[in-house]
Order: sequence, then C-alpha cells, then structure tokens
Amino acid sequence: MTAVVSADSAKSSVSIQPLCHEELRKMDAYWRAANYLSVGQIYLYANPLLREPLCLHHVKPRLLGHWGTTPGLNFIYVHLNRVIKKYDLNVIYVCGPGHGGPGMVANTYLEGTYTELYTDIQQNEEGLRKLFKQFSFPGGIPSHAAPETPGSIHEGGELGYSLVHACGAVFDNPDLLACCVIGDGEAETGHSPRAGIRTSFSIRRAMERCFPFFT
Repeated sequence: MTAVVSADSAKSSVSIQPLCHEELRKMDAYWRAANYLSVGQIYLYANPLLREPLCLHHVKPRLLGHWGTTPGLNFIYVHLNRVIKKYDLNVIYVCGPGHGGPGMVANTYLEGTYTELYTDIQQNEEGLRKLFKQFSFPGGIPSHAAPETPGSIHEGGELGYSLVHACGAVFDNPDLLACCVIGDGEAETGHSPRAGIRTSFSIRRAMERCFPFFT
C-alpha cells in the first residue's frame, strides 16, 4: 500500500481525545474474534464453532503455538489497523515471537487476505475447520509466521533478528513505518541490542520509522 498521508502529518493530527464507544466496541469485537481464531488453531482439530459439546477427539493430540503471547500480538494488530485506516499509513508489522504464528494467520484470515491466497480456506465453517486443522499439523502450516503467512518477511523464533529485519525494511522503503514486536527470548540475545544501536551508523530520520514493542 502506498502512503497518501505522511507519518509526520499523521502525528500532528493525532487527537488526544478518547475513542468513541462504537469504535471501541468494534475494535474489541475484532480483537476477541482474532483471539478465538488463534486459540482455535492451537487446540482444535474439529468442531470449529463449538456447535457440539467439546470432546477430547476435537482437540489436537500435539499442541504447538504459545497462547500467552497471542492476545498481545492481536491487540497491537487491531490498533495498528485503526491508525492505518484512519491516516492511510504505509506500515509493516514484524512479529518476533516465534510461536505467535496463530495471531498473524488469524488476522490475515479475518481481513480476507488469507482466503484470497488460499482459496480452499473460505470464510465459512468448513474453511474455519481447515484453518484450525492445518496449523502445526502434518501437511499443514508451521507454528511460526512462516513464508506461507501473507505479508511475512520474518518467520519469528529466530532469537534476535526481528529488529534487524524491521530496520532493513525501513532502509529499503523510506516511507515505511516498521512496527516490530520483540519476543522475550530474543530480547536477551546479542542481535537485538546490536540492532538497537543502529543510530550510530544510520540516518536518524530513517530510524524514527522503526518502532519496537517488547512482549
């Protein structure tokens, strides 16, 4: 997407007033939907809309994906979507936490992008069943934000490279805002602090367009 409004002009027009009740209601509903889609991918093998009482055979025998990191990732995603739509910004979301893949898949599914690329995963009950079943399952998709995930340039779980990749994205695209979520594990590795001192050898203006979040 090409930014029509610059980051600086958007910043100058930001209101300090709280969001209206209707906007908060819609954002909360979107966030809860993303959370359900995320936890469904981790746990459910069948019965995606819980039309039947939940039974053991509905649950995957082997679970991957960290539920603990996912609500925060979804929370950031929905708020970024709000400002992107309001100010028509050019933004990329770099997801560092390795097992945050369910959140990235969930949001692209909600937006419709996932179905555009994978037409067998429709936005209906059968599509939802396929979406849940395929996650971290033989013949399906990985638990990370792998290359199969729409828009992914960083798989996650690589312990330290998310901020480096976010900086690289900004260098390649000067008008881009890179919002980078750094996982707890990678925050302890050497790559993250090295990326953090990037201002010593980079153009400060470009570095103002890279925003790290720590989970």
